[in-house]
Amino acid sequence: MVAEELTTAQLRVLSHPLRLAFLRRLREGGPATSRALGREFELDSGAASYHLRRLEAGRLIREDPALGTRRERWWRAVDDISQFDPAVHDDDAAARRYVQSVVLAAAEELQRVAGAVPGADRAWLSEAAFIDLRVPLDGEGRRALRDDLVAVIERHRHDARDDAAGTSTEVRLQIYEQP
Repeated sequence: MVAEELTTAQLRVLSHPLRLAFLRRLREGGPATSRALGREFELDSGAASYHLRRLEAGRLIREDPALGTRRERWWRAVDDISQFDPAVHDDDAAARRYVQSVVLAAAEELQRVAGAVPGADRAWLSEAAFIDLRVPLDGEGRRALRDDLVAVIERHRHDARDDAAGTSTEVRLQIYEQP
């Protein structure tokens, strides 16, 4: 397992697409205030604060007192990854909403990447890998493939943490089965 399994309560918190977007933003962009997130997501700071408090209650983010002042609270993600295995959760509406939010967020990100492709530099394009592959597997084969891929990903995540030169860039992976 790459990360601790999301709890049912955390799934309910993250089933809201905006909260999932906030969490991703804090993971990728580092700590932020509710005011900054509100501006970034075109929300008033009260609405942003509400969603941040829900994420905090779900133990997905925490306040960073080293950055805060009396007037501003800074928030940071607790972990850099979320893991959800539907097999260990009840088939409930929150789980399905969470999965739908994750898929929609990935689709939006792919749209942004697609928009950047015409102006992307050659180095980016030459290092990217665009693999459109379908592998027909039964249940046992799907589980084995997923476990193997997770092990490889975890090995590379550890290598990236040791990048003292700071030369790493992000690689995004989506692994899913067609419904």
